[in-house]
Amino acid sequence: MNGNSSRNGNVGGFSNAEWELIRRYHRTEPAENQCTSQLVKRIKAPVHLVWSLVRRFDQPQRYKPFVSRCVLKGNLEIGTLREVDVKSGLPATTSTERLELLDDDRHILSMRIVGGDHRLKNYSSIISLHPEIIDGRPGTLVIESFVVDVPEGNTKDETCYFVEALIKCNLKSLADVSERLAVQDRTEPLDRI
Repeated sequence: MNGNSSRNGNVGGFSNAEWELIRRYHRTEPAENQCTSQLVKRIKAPVHLVWSLVRRFDQPQRYKPFVSRCVLKGNLEIGTLREVDVKSGLPATTSTERLELLDDDRHILSMRIVGGDHRLKNYSSIISLHPEIIDGRPGTLVIESFVVDVPEGNTKDETCYFVEALIKCNLKSLADVSERLAVQDRTEPLDRI
């Protein structure tokens, strides 16, 4: 799911098409004390359906399993803050997050963590959705990237591993919820349309 290992001899373990999307929408310039990574997930549901979940900055708990509650401070617009309560079992209970970008045309959402009782300092992420055909049906390629400070006492590898594990859980849950909704939507195969 992530691009840290080599696969098929492609750049960073990504296909050429994936790498082009990462280069275009997920540019990161980590400082010396930061780590960064990009993760890819294919979802057997059309982009509009997956985007309807991702774009809800005010309701991350619809697909993020570690979020128990979210309170939006203001309208759903750039700069809006949300207060997120984290479920027990993680080394945090709250997170304050700011919406940096919400592009309904290109299906891109970016957020930044600006507070909370956790160790994810200077965390920012970008998630982008791209249409593709999966098993003859409309599907979605999801790419999520992040940059975060490496906490004192941890290595870059440890920090990236932890954040990647959280994102992988979120992306798996996004796929599960989206694919369940797609079955209910009964999207027809393209060769029958």
